[in-house]
Amino acid sequence: MARIQSTGKCYACGGKFNRTAMTRHVAGCGQPKELSGSPGASSPENISFHLVVEGDLGTYWLHLAVPATAHLKLLDRFLRDIWLECCGHMSAFRIASVAYARQANRELGFRGMDVPAGRLLRPRMSFTYEYDFGSTTELRLKVAGIRGGATPGGKVQLLARNDEPAIVCEVCDNAPAVEVCSQCLGCTQGAWLCEDCAADHDCGIEMLLPVVNSPRAGVCAYTGSKGDFS
Repeated sequence: MARIQSTGKCYACGGKFNRTAMTRHVAGCGQPKELSGSPGASSPENISFHLVVEGDLGTYWLHLAVPATAHLKLLDRFLRDIWLECCGHMSAFRIASVAYARQANRELGFRGMDVPAGRLLRPRMSFTYEYDFGSTTELRLKVAGIRGGATPGGKVQLLARNDEPAIVCEVCDNAPAVEVCSQCLGCTQGAWLCEDCAADHDCGIEMLLPVVNSPRAGVCAYTGSKGDFS
């Protein structure tokens, strides 16, 4: 799938912005004011990190508010629920050359995720996240700023999300794609299929997965979000 010009929705005001403009918009839209400096400038209980999360090609992206007191496992759970979870695969954050997995494993060099975000993250820091170490989906994360005020219930808060991309069938180049072939994905053109072309696809219906708004579309057994993130 080629790069698609991506727009999205701000969940504070409902406004639509493109991928580049959304970061600036979210920083000042109907949310607690973003702060300059380090997390130490305010109590950890009253600040959160504005994270920008991107999948491949920049087509899929999220803006999140993550409490400074929240452990990495809370962010891991959120990313699984909104974008990734299919079969309970392993996952890990890689922050400043250190890997943090759901379960610590000294032999594999993994520390545990029971670490508060405020202990590790700083403004403008970039880091990565991997889900499934076989058919891996890798995400890029950046700390866009620090926000004043707690999130509702101390949970990870969705601030903005890309609109579902309008992907055209790669076979007929005419109708919207509704299925993606997990066998053809990443290997050949013709993985993204409309309803009619999917019915005639040589790999068979057992290899088809629904087109969903996630960088894991078409991978393993992923069929969509585990929860309501509309």
